[in-house]
Amino acid sequence: MAKDALLDYDTAIKLYEPVIGFEVHVELNTRTKMFCGCANAFGQGANTNTCPTCLGLPGGLPQVNGKAIESAIRLGLALGCEIAENCRFARKNYFYPDLAKNFQTSQYDEPIAHDGAVVVELESGREIEILIERAHMEEDAGKLTHVGGATGRIQGADHSLVDFNRGGVPLIEIVTRIIDGAEADAPEVGRAYVGAVRDLVKALGISNARMEEGNVRCDANVSLRPRGSGTLGTRTETKNVNSLRSIERAVRYEIQRQAAVLESGGTITQETRHWHEDSGTTSPGRPKSDADDYRYFPEPDLVPVAPSREWVAELAGTLPELPASRRKRLRAAWGFTALEFQDVVNGDLLDAVEATVAAGAAPADARKWWTGELTRIANVQGVEASELVTPGQVAEVAALVASGDLTDRLARQVLEGVIAGEGSPAEVIERRGLRVVSDDGALIAAIDQALAAQPDVLAKIRDGKVQAAGAVIGAVMRAMGGSADAARVRELILERAG
Repeated sequence: MAKDALLDYDTAIKLYEPVIGFEVHVELNTRTKMFCGCANAFGQGANTNTCPTCLGLPGGLPQVNGKAIESAIRLGLALGCEIAENCRFARKNYFYPDLAKNFQTSQYDEPIAHDGAVVVELESGREIEILIERAHMEEDAGKLTHVGGATGRIQGADHSLVDFNRGGVPLIEIVTRIIDGAEADAPEVGRAYVGAVRDLVKALGISNARMEEGNVRCDANVSLRPRGSGTLGTRTETKNVNSLRSIERAVRYEIQRQAAVLESGGTITQETRHWHEDSGTTSPGRPKSDADDYRYFPEPDLVPVAPSREWVAELAGTLPELPASRRKRLRAAWGFTALEFQDVVNGDLLDAVEATVAAGAAPADARKWWTGELTRIANVQGVEASELVTPGQVAEVAALVASGDLTDRLARQVLEGVIAGEGSPAEVIERRGLRVVSDDGALIAAIDQALAAQPDVLAKIRDGKVQAAGAVIGAVMRAMGGSADAARVRELILERAG
């Protein structure tokens, strides 16, 4: 595959205004599929969760999943949308190799939710309002596995295998209006917006929100128009991008690619494009169809959906505190800087830090242990930090450090013991003998031994070079396995020099 020419990003932004928009697909975590009773479960054996209805076999009739409708309404309300009094399903017709009916049951001109807005905050502190055009219900397609190629993609593959387990899983597709004015921040806006949607559906409890499992996927629409022009450019749609980092990279790549095409006198083709994570590039898919090409018509086997205003009001009362409001409240309560708070958010540690503070730890201590030592161990083990220990255990360790019963070095050993399954922090301390030594006699003996090896230290301290005590403190801490109180050791050294 030939490499695309790319224009320098800053040059592209000087010449063209990026216009972006996003379609985010959210898989719901309902017990069953959208229109049948098959299990909605990830990772099962291929083609085991199927039936005549989701396979599109003759005689299989759909029945709407009521829980999916409830989830769609709750999400629409959380997005600030209006909830339709009446809406209906439609058949979206074109060939799907991984959806056996050859049409997708979706919603077209009558979505369940419409006209909402989400405000996202960029790392610079800039806030951008993203207008939501619609959020509609539909079913997911199956999964294709391409066999015989070098990359696992359709290019170069000998054949493809179809797993219909995912076919029929409930989806909500959230479609933004055109996002104009993002300028050079366009890639970050994409990342921030999809991250906000992911956090929102996770807070609502309607999706597992694991992007690596395809629970949240994004189609990124990008076009460019010359500076000062009021005419929209031709857009491309990069399909099924499933990580926040990749969304940012894909938008940036398309801006650079399209700018290079336009600067060379070429034209942009309206098409879908595939994102390649390994190379950080996009490649052509198929010409992008307009809505008319899908030949939508009302689904004759499903009645319209008409949620009562009373039910909608009842569901509105079930909404939790929304993630953006929660983040602002917690940052103010904890007194973190923007960078400190962003470390917690980026590490997906907000719940863990909040629970640790609720268990009695100081916010700064909770943040230190979760974003520091625990994240380090989690990265080594390839797990989430929150899987290693409980917030209560971290709060207990933090309290022991604050009281002087543990040093940071000893605390790290305690956490390692807890993670290794040796028991609670108190049990690990008892088993390993990790409590700080506060007996002056034992400390003085260790100090004398260290001074004997460095006889000139006391003279240097008496001459005003107090920093010379650091070498002795380090030697004492090493000799006592980190269990000495460094502050008390320093006091005793200075007393000896007095």
